[in-house]
Amino acid sequence: MPMRKVMKANEAAAWAAKLAKPKVIAAFPITPSTLVPEKISEFVANGELDAEFIKVESEHSAISACVGASAAGVRTFTATASQGLALMHEVLFIAAGMRLPIVMAIGNRSLSAPINIWNDWQDSISERDTGWLQFYAENNQEALDLIIAAFKVAEDERVLLPAMVGFDAFILTHTVEPVEIPDQEVVDEFLGEYEPKHAYLDPAKPITQGTLAFPAHYMEARYTVWEANEAAKKVIDEVFEEFEKRFGRKYSKIEEYRTDDAEVIFVTMGSLAGTVKEYVDHLRGKGIKAGAAKLTVYRPFPVEEVRELAKKAKVLALLEKNVTFSVGGALFQDFSRALINESERPKIVDFILGLGGRDVTFKDLDEAFAIARKALNGEEFDEVNWIGLRKEIL
Repeated sequence: MPMRKVMKANEAAAWAAKLAKPKVIAAFPITPSTLVPEKISEFVANGELDAEFIKVESEHSAISACVGASAAGVRTFTATASQGLALMHEVLFIAAGMRLPIVMAIGNRSLSAPINIWNDWQDSISERDTGWLQFYAENNQEALDLIIAAFKVAEDERVLLPAMVGFDAFILTHTVEPVEIPDQEVVDEFLGEYEPKHAYLDPAKPITQGTLAFPAHYMEARYTVWEANEAAKKVIDEVFEEFEKRFGRKYSKIEEYRTDDAEVIFVTMGSLAGTVKEYVDHLRGKGIKAGAAKLTVYRPFPVEEVRELAKKAKVLALLEKNVTFSVGGALFQDFSRALINESERPKIVDFILGLGGRDVTFKDLDEAFAIARKALNGEEFDEVNWIGLRKEIL
């Protein structure tokens, strides 16, 4: 029978890794994700997990060790956040380009400067073009579930790409919630024994990995990563469907909440989705037709699901804990691209908020909704809006 424990998202991520049975874990401690490898090292030390835990001198070394281990043909896992993820940047491209299904937990945290250890999504959003799959958890249960699902997707022969699972710093990493831990036997059946499809070191079957590519070949190599990202869309649907059958929890690339008759739909990711659902209930209580949608999968970007969602609303209000300078937020860019050639599309209003761990309150959402309502009523509105700025310190 599944076991229920009250735990932080960091612990949930460590339990997910334990259940997936990686053979190599390499990590360097960084706030707010330190507890993930710390807990895994306990599992290894007390014999609960048969794996090699590599203590390295930096995050760059951690992901490099995972690349080497994955290339040698074993399941690998790591965890990091913020500046640590940024330090991995060049190797993230290598992992994707070599088609290595590494899974990484990210305690989403802001980037310096100024120094800040609290939550926003800028760290993983900044790595969206590396070729990695990206999943975002709303709560601690999702942190565990999505890591297990990420292994299944990443290792599928149609995909063979690394994957990162983000969960909000401190809001989730250090907050305790009840989490159901699946039976090991069920996870084993779900994931199966890891069998490397092409990334292994065998003298009887020599291959070249990470080689130099001249202009005659490089573009095609990058295209295969594009193709794998596109193929991952179908694989994710299949994995989520199987996950529901085995574990009883339903996931989709975009989760909708009270959208059927909504005129304004708030779209977000991560733990903010919980607040937004409460706010939608608040608006519904006042007779306002509002809905919410949460992106569980950000890469590959769910273009078709976005287009279906857009058919239900007159205004899409995007709530983002990141900024793409001169554009707005990353979601604003992606939603605009997905809908640019649609004959009928809603107005898109972008809201940047909650950076550096600032609380997002109903007052902030009231401010955002007032602007979205302008768009709904055909009034002039700013496409990109910063919500909750303290004008007195600007």
